[in-house]
Amino acid sequence: MLGKALHAVEVITFDYPYISGGKRKAPPKAEKLVEFHSDVVRTAAAKYPGHPLILAGKSMGSRVSCMVANEQGVCPSAIVCLGYPLKGINGAIRDETLLQLSVPVMFVQGSKDGLCPLEKLEAVRERMKSTTRLHVIDGGDHSFKIAKKVLQSSGLTQDEAEDLAVQATAKFVSNVINER
Repeated sequence: MLGKALHAVEVITFDYPYISGGKRKAPPKAEKLVEFHSDVVRTAAAKYPGHPLILAGKSMGSRVSCMVANEQGVCPSAIVCLGYPLKGINGAIRDETLLQLSVPVMFVQGSKDGLCPLEKLEAVRERMKSTTRLHVIDGGDHSFKIAKKVLQSSGLTQDEAEDLAVQATAKFVSNVINER
């Protein structure tokens, strides 16, 4: 959806090795996925030299995208974090990587996402040195699923709420690219 909204040259999607192969295993620590993710990014960047590179990921994929963006030689134009998992299993706020970023970051978060309480994200965003934007999917959980009652009261469908998030993200990315 985002690739279409941006008229992107190509959108490269992939699964981490722990997901692919039919059997879903427990995820490893995010740091263990950086090399694999980095290889995918470097291959894509080499295929389209001179084109803007936008890193995007859902949940752990967004966290690893931020880690990859901080690596030497990776020069993304922007990062799109869909359902960033700010809060760890033990409740600790995982903000170190975000605070190191120097590229613009778009966060798309559900207002009911237990892994990323909005007030905690706002506090982190205030401390980040990079430009950030936030689009909140009202009533959305970590997967952006909105309860039927919330949908009924808002007058939106799930698809419409997600489309609003895509449009906000496309606008953010377009602005970043046009400012280069």
